[in-house]
Amino acid sequence: MEKQTATQIFISLSSGIRLDIYRLLVRLGHEGMVAGQIAAELGLPPNNASFHLKDMTHAGLVSVEQEGRFQRYRANIPLMLDLIAYLTEECCAGNPGQCSELRAASPCKAELLPTLSCSAREKS
Repeated sequence: MEKQTATQIFISLSSGIRLDIYRLLVRLGHEGMVAGQIAAELGLPPNNASFHLKDMTHAGLVSVEQEGRFQRYRANIPLMLDLIAYLTEECCAGNPGQCSELRAASPCKAELLPTLSCSAREKS
């Protein structure tokens, strides 16, 4: 991932509304949701939701598919996984023993944490 792409994603997610939309779409997975339903679910005016969805689509965070007169949005989960990998790919560079400690200190479930390259080096 390029630094510019990562920056664009963070800029797009810097809005609380967009973060709520993205998390909702992640929860729905491949099913996604049409714009009007997203607005209703989050208690947003439809034009407000459309404004945010357009920006998120431009940033690549969501994909959109036309279904008749509706637009169905889905979270671009592979992009988010790529962003996480970009952020963590150099974790503990030069000090791989720290990765295990940092992972253990995380409140996240182990299966939700990305595989860190230094963890692989630590095992070799």
